Amino acid sequence: MSSPVWGIVVAAGVGRRFGGTKQFEWLGGRQVLDWAVASARSVADGVVLVVPAGSELDAGLLGVTDRVVAGGDTRAASVRAGLRVVPQDADIVVVHDAARPLASSDLFRAVVDAVTRGAEGAIPGVPVTDTLKRVDGTVVCDTIDRSDLVWVQTPQAFRASTLRRGHLGDPDATDDAAVVEALGGLVVVVPGEEGNIKITTPADLAILEWRLRSTGAR
Repeated sequence: MSSPVWGIVVAAGVGRRFGGTKQFEWLGGRQVLDWAVASARSVADGVVLVVPAGSELDAGLLGVTDRVVAGGDTRAASVRAGLRVVPQDADIVVVHDAARPLASSDLFRAVVDAVTRGAEGAIPGVPVTDTLKRVDGTVVCDTIDRSDLVWVQTPQAFRASTLRRGHLGDPDATDDAAVVEALGGLVVVVPGEEGNIKITTPADLAILEWRLRSTGAR
């Protein structure tokens, strides 16, 4: 029997750059967060949804996920809020940002499979194709070799015990791989997806809506 897998869908942001709570916007007839929860369910025995404080008792949210909790002031704090209610017997935890609603079930399976095979963490990455410059103000100082660089996405999967240890002491980090890396844990990269776009502005939401219409996905 496979070890228990739980998902944490982080949907606690206030969406300052978007101009509102983008996770509750509509995309293809469903709220953005519904897409993320559905993909997490494809690999998880249970899903924790982390939402802005004051939203956790919304009856609609309780209908789409197993557990709903209020997030914190930072992304890392929100992940910890979700992690606290993940059952202790969970072996693998998959953390996903609700702002990436079109991550496929295959991508979720890929990161979970990588951890099952022995890694302590697995993250999706896509090659950096743009030229990168290091600057001092407006002055170019250097051109960065991009051959060993990737853009990192979610979902990210981890051995549950390692992720819990990584979050001890309440570290701040832009993703959960960073807290596992700080422990010296083995984090591997699986191929990411070009369509796994993060919603940051209303234009991003429009692009995703267009992608859904063009592919006929619902």
